[in-house]
Amino acid sequence: MMLQTVTLNMPLPLYNRLKEMAAVSRRSVEAELLETIAAAMPLTDDGTLDSTELISSLALLDNDSLWRIAQTHYPAGQSTQLENLHLKRQEQGLNVVETREAADLARQYDRAMLIRAEAIALLIQRGHNVSALIDSHG
Repeated sequence: MMLQTVTLNMPLPLYNRLKEMAAVSRRSVEAELLETIAAAMPLTDDGTLDSTELISSLALLDNDSLWRIAQTHYPAGQSTQLENLHLKRQEQGLNVVETREAADLARQYDRAMLIRAEAIALLIQRGHNVSALIDSHG
């Protein structure tokens, strides 16, 4: 996959939120931003990396990397925002922007849980005891 360098100027509050999300997920700001963009703009069948290829590539990772992925949690702030939007949808409905935001957050959540589940499955296949991860419900 070819890479392209991009310089991006963003408002400080947005950068700070991105930095917090990266810290929670124990990733670089660049990795967090790339994941956020990938979740918002899923790549298609034109030879670019899609979810199936991403999941398949997890098998190439070493055990330490899989453990880190398996121990990640969906950021609490995003989880709370998704829950708030869900409650608002039930009580009074959402406007177009909120509907899109809820869909984006749900897609990010689904993708994060799918990746985490696949990492756990690979660890099990490799003979690791992951009961602590499963018992934590995280």
